[in-house]
Amino acid sequence: MALTRAVIQKKSDEKRGVKSKGYKLPVDIIDLISELSAKTGKPQSKIIEEAILMFNDSL
Repeated sequence: MALTRAVIQKKSDEKRGVKSKGYKLPVDIIDLISELSAKTGKPQSKIIEEAILMFNDSL
């Protein structure tokens, strides 16, 4: 039996230890994330991940 694209993606995400999450953010923050991604060559998800880790370290 062939697996659906959704099932394949779910298995891949579980294997990599990632989970999809959506947030509503102000447009200027979204633009800033895009700019930082373009400047650094890092994916937007990595920019957000690093920002959260830096915030956690500052607490």
